[in-house]
Amino acid sequence: MKLKSSSFSGYCVGFLLLQVMTSTSEKWTVTIPTAHLVAIVGGQTELHCQLSPPQSAKYMEVSWFKGDHSKLVHLYRDGHEVKGEAAPEYVDRTEFVKEAIGEGKVALRLHNIRVSDNGTYQCSFKDSNFSSVASMDLSVAATSLGIQILVHPPNTKGLLVECNTGGWFPQPQMEWRDSRGEIIPPTSISHSQDTEKLFHMKMTLLLKQSSHRNVTCCLRNPVTGQEERTSIVLSDQLFPWNLIWRLILGIILALLVLFIMVPSIDLYDRLQDCLRKMRNPIVVGIIIILLSIGVIASLISYLHHKIRVPASDPHFQLDTMWLEDITVILCVLTVFITMIISFIYFRFRGKWDGK
Repeated sequence: MKLKSSSFSGYCVGFLLLQVMTSTSEKWTVTIPTAHLVAIVGGQTELHCQLSPPQSAKYMEVSWFKGDHSKLVHLYRDGHEVKGEAAPEYVDRTEFVKEAIGEGKVALRLHNIRVSDNGTYQCSFKDSNFSSVASMDLSVAATSLGIQILVHPPNTKGLLVECNTGGWFPQPQMEWRDSRGEIIPPTSISHSQDTEKLFHMKMTLLLKQSSHRNVTCCLRNPVTGQEERTSIVLSDQLFPWNLIWRLILGIILALLVLFIMVPSIDLYDRLQDCLRKMRNPIVVGIIIILLSIGVIASLISYLHHKIRVPASDPHFQLDTMWLEDITVILCVLTVFITMIISFIYFRFRGKWDGK
């Protein structure tokens, strides 16, 4: 009896030791050297994973999934790569790197990176008794295809400058800056995505005066931190309304200086005499010119400050063309009416003088 009891006890101890050794040899985990990767559209990247402690994974099942095991990217099983089970978008774009598979180190090389590859991936190892999974994030980025700045024809609203660029992912940060590097608030920012989910950006800036002659369109990729910028120097000739206002102001100031600085001209008496007799052609001509300039300036000021559609509105160009046409028509009518008034005055002045 004692022999049987001791034999049974030894059998139990051996069985427990075997279980401990077996469980110890089976307990391993999957680790990754980098939890967050950044890849550029059109390039390639490698998703590395390995066993810890190191051991051969030659006859294990190794697989990569995107998301929560919802989309198979690549599968290795029983010493061979299994073709035809991966998701269609990954066919012919993956390569299994297994030079160090004897140490439990493998990698999946992903070629021709697309925007759709952005997301979380899982690397899974599995044998007949145990399995383990590790996750990693892949952030896809794309730089621009170039930045283009367009300058629209000036109008009474101001000068519209437009910055266009495409081929970005994710959506970039976009802003205008002046020559000192300070941010200029944009008039509008819009974006769209093409079939490959790349962002195309459009930003406009309406300049009402020539204080910002040097403007820069700046874009920054939030993933890579890469910045791209393009500058343009605007000529004063692109701000014709500034020149018009300066010309009008200069004429008015010149006339005022003429009447004030010349001592032989008594402005008050001459105006009183003109209003009383209306026979002085110089004063009448000056009054007509000043009235014409005042009417034109008032009309331009009214049209310029009248509430109109914003620059971001699709009908902005149509509204601008209408505004320019109306301004030209009003200016022509004002000049025409001025000529008629002058003609009538000088026509009847001869009759007045003959009386």
